[in-house]
Amino acid sequence: MPDFGNLLVLTVIALLAPLLLGLAPRLRTPSVVLEIVAGVVVGPSVLGLVTMDQAVQVVSLLGLAFLLFLAGLEVDLHRLRGSLLRVASIGYVVSLAIGVAAGSSFGAAGWVRDPMLIAVALSATSLGLVVPVLKDAGRAEHAMGQTTITASSVADFAAVVLLSLLFSVSGGTVGGRLVSLLVFVAFVVVTGIAVTLAGRSMRMGDLLLRLQDTTAEIRVRAAVVLLVAFVVLAEGFGLESILGAFLAGAVVSFVDRDSVTHPHFRTKLEAIGYGFLIPVFFVASGVQLDLGGLIATPSAWLRVPLFLVALLLVRGLPALLYQRSLGTRSSVAAGLLQATSLPFLVAATQIGVALGLMAPETEAALICAGLLSVLLFPTAALALLRKPAPGDPRGDAAEAT
Repeated sequence: MPDFGNLLVLTVIALLAPLLLGLAPRLRTPSVVLEIVAGVVVGPSVLGLVTMDQAVQVVSLLGLAFLLFLAGLEVDLHRLRGSLLRVASIGYVVSLAIGVAAGSSFGAAGWVRDPMLIAVALSATSLGLVVPVLKDAGRAEHAMGQTTITASSVADFAAVVLLSLLFSVSGGTVGGRLVSLLVFVAFVVVTGIAVTLAGRSMRMGDLLLRLQDTTAEIRVRAAVVLLVAFVVLAEGFGLESILGAFLAGAVVSFVDRDSVTHPHFRTKLEAIGYGFLIPVFFVASGVQLDLGGLIATPSAWLRVPLFLVALLLVRGLPALLYQRSLGTRSSVAAGLLQATSLPFLVAATQIGVALGLMAPETEAALICAGLLSVLLFPTAALALLRKPAPGDPRGDAAEAT
């Protein structure tokens, strides 16, 4: 029998983090930040109370899969079209170009062996963090919100694909992984079509409706099967498991259009993820963080602000493309939100360390920069959105659309 003592400590931290933040409502800190910091404190870097045993590793791995699954679930494929998609795609290409330049600089300093890894790691946006911020601000359905969500969706999808294509722990050549990627994506498309057609069957629809809110929880079970199947298939194709998890969420988002007949479906999925698996993943990420190596190398602390600036440049500068349609204030707010990144940074740096492409202290510095982005950028963006823009009437006009 595996020992569940370490897992108990992590679940207690996952419980206490939002409770403590709830007791201090003025402290607008996402619980993910507190979870990672608490993981560092109880981990080997500080107190040494928790180690990564088998139980913690399994639950943490499931948490990462569910995190990417729910990120894919946030992607609305029906909105990824037209001018928004075009601008978002151009913006991501600009992000990659800036990222390659930043990665080359960091590579020349000896902080990373492959500049492209830094470029891909910095090019993503935490869609799961950005969407709640926009919803809380009442801007999710406005022009600024839709532009930011579309750009973040493109960035998340492209970053996951590039990471899986260029940096897979499964090995193999890039050409071989590209062929595998195309075959896998074709399989995902066929699966999405098949699930959509099956859902339109009146008999199947009645059966799902009858079982969805019983102990069978048939829709939740089907989503979990799809998640695990795509993860297994992605690994079988020599791709990263996070790609399978993300695409599973995107497929569920695509086929799950009739929310009237099953209004609690996504809430149940989020309960599994955010209620148990994902917090354990973040706390475990803190446990694994080599903060000791960062502290032992004073010069390594310089990497944190530089990575933070690089994150702001890579994802924030492309928001200048929105200035004509949104105005200056809203474009700056969109840039700050796009530069908010943490979950993908955690996944990308773990892969980088596993492949020997970056040192543990570089991983720690990148994650610290991600923590600061989550703490600073959404707060600054909300402050901009709350203020009137007397000198920028276009922003108000665009936000009203």
